[in-house]
Amino acid sequence: MAKVKEEAKKKYFERIAPYRKKITELKDKEHRIEAVLKGHNVGDPYKRLSLAEDNLTAASYHLVMNSLSVSLLGVKNEGALNDAKKSCSLAIIQLEKVFTDLIDVPFGDYEDYLKATLSFNEMKRYDLIRKAGLALSMVKTGYGENSKWKWPMVDLDARLAAIAKNCLDLKTLVQGMDPRNEGYRDRIEFFNLTRKMLQSAADDYRLKYEVATKRADDFRKAISFLGALRRLSMMLGRQNEAINLKRKIEIWKKKMDSDHKSREDASRISRIGGMSNN
Repeated sequence: MAKVKEEAKKKYFERIAPYRKKITELKDKEHRIEAVLKGHNVGDPYKRLSLAEDNLTAASYHLVMNSLSVSLLGVKNEGALNDAKKSCSLAIIQLEKVFTDLIDVPFGDYEDYLKATLSFNEMKRYDLIRKAGLALSMVKTGYGENSKWKWPMVDLDARLAAIAKNCLDLKTLVQGMDPRNEGYRDRIEFFNLTRKMLQSAADDYRLKYEVATKRADDFRKAISFLGALRRLSMMLGRQNEAINLKRKIEIWKKKMDSDHKSREDASRISRIGGMSNN
């Protein structure tokens, strides 16, 4: 049995060697680009997009290494999964610097960031977001449902949702949804994906608040993502959707305020009780 395990380990390390080499090469490239970024700002968005793509490629290699560990050794490679998560996080950081991390704000607040990446067209933006979403999904699958990383992964998913929304050029989107325009199907598909991501971010932050943290900032983030979703509905003239989202936002705000008041009351009663005992 011990011999079989040693042979499996040997085969595993042989299989992952090319991926480890590629990851090292990508890391060296990242260091070179970061050194250039420190020197000047010309072309920064495109260099950061390159870094994001490379980090997602590295994440895919880490995920392959975990898959090989499962198939050849029968166990997860937690280190590879953690590295994949880190690579996804680094990619998201770069994308936030390119497209911003703004959530419930007018398009004009981040429009200039889109203008700075004109040659990185909308289809390239959409493909990059899809690639990032797939990587995050595979990391979550690798960890499993009850992982300690469940809630941190919610944060990464939500940050990607904000980026996806900020990749939409809202000045041309409605016209681009005309079936006669090139890219119509991809545009519609990505728009619907973005809406789904925003809704999931809102629901996940609400769930995180209810079952894990009770932190008001998680509830506020949930409401912000609903607000972003409402802005898209209003932009498309979907009045019923916008009205329903407005009502939902109002209900969630009342719930948040009520919970906050309840905690303050409980804290005050606890302090009074402590003083009485003294």
